[in-house]
Amino acid sequence: MSPTEPVPTTGQSPQTGPVPHPLDLFRLDGRTAVVTGASSGLGVGFARALAAVGARLVLGARRVDRLESTAEALRATGAEVMTHAVDVASPEACHDLARAAADRFGSIDVLVNNAGLGGSVAATRETPEHFRGIVDVNLHGTYWMAQACIPHMPPGSSIVNVASVHAATASRYPQAAYSASKAGVLGLTRDLAQQWSGRRGVRVNALCPGYFASEMTDDGAEALQQMVADHSVLGRFGRQEELDGALLYLATPASAYTTGTSLTVDGGLTVTV
Repeated sequence: MSPTEPVPTTGQSPQTGPVPHPLDLFRLDGRTAVVTGASSGLGVGFARALAAVGARLVLGARRVDRLESTAEALRATGAEVMTHAVDVASPEACHDLARAAADRFGSIDVLVNNAGLGGSVAATRETPEHFRGIVDVNLHGTYWMAQACIPHMPPGSSIVNVASVHAATASRYPQAAYSASKAGVLGLTRDLAQQWSGRRGVRVNALCPGYFASEMTDDGAEALQQMVADHSVLGRFGRQEELDGALLYLATPASAYTTGTSLTVDGGLTVTV
């Protein structure tokens, strides 16, 4: 700012005029959010968080009965929700969901690519079918959903790819397929941000959770909790609400100047590695 240029008054920005209230930037009123893997675990929590800030929801998963239970609970809070069966490993199924969402609500403003599979198998015993199955959902499914939704996403929209802390650091358990697929999600996130953020105005970021209670961590939960206690700064599993804030930041206009990056929420697990 030059010495002769007037200093903006409180509540004004020299670039855009009136400055919105910071909390308003986290609202999604009148906007549509698609969440995959929304029948259980973190996906259910993400759906609740998005509904709480005003989003209309399109929930996708393979288990339709559980998906509908989630939707009913959210409708009871006043949220507008539709459900759609989807196997994200199928490009055709992804396009079906995206078209159904656009037909119902007109556009897709947020995509949360949350559907994922885990599994701990020693590399010497992992079968091609097991490895491919995890990569098909975690990496290919993320790509197919983004590809299906992008034609229906106006400028200002956001894609949040749920990766993992193990995209950047080795697990203390054998998880070659999972770690490789989630590392691939980070590379995919950077490339899609490069392709779509400048030209289309659609931001693409990744969320990298550490250990949170979910179906994916139910197997061997006691051993996992001990590992986290021994090897992370906060020494415990995270709670859903401790991840929701990061998801909302990436999904909403609060992150309008953030794209192509990843946000790690892991209780300090990577600090100690």
